[in-house]
Amino acid sequence: VQLQASGGGLVQAGGSLRLSCAASGRTFSRYLVAWLRQAPGKEREFVAAITGTGGSTYYDDSVKGRFTISRDNANNAVYLQMNNLNLEDTAVYYCAATIRGPVRSKNGYDYWGQGTQVTVSS
Repeated sequence: VQLQASGGGLVQAGGSLRLSCAASGRTFSRYLVAWLRQAPGKEREFVAAITGTGGSTYYDDSVKGRFTISRDNANNAVYLQMNNLNLEDTAVYYCAATIRGPVRSKNGYDYWGQGTQVTVSS
């Protein structure tokens, strides 16, 4: 599966952005898809994930209640709605896919998109 992330940009603290991950491949619904992010000088970290059917979602504690992950298998897309953004959310955001997991580890993902920059200003 091939992935392409988009939707990043510059936003003020407290604002919102919606990221999109477009996927190719007829078996997209088999894959758990996640968003991970990497801030300058830091390790890539898990943000949120959604199972193939969309029946289960997972969030890092730092984004729980502010971010919502969703998917549209008919259109091979996954979304990340980000609300109440803060300075610590500044990072390059990547979408990634796996069949196996583990869900919360960057090492669990086999397919990666190219990343989209999110910058939150004060």
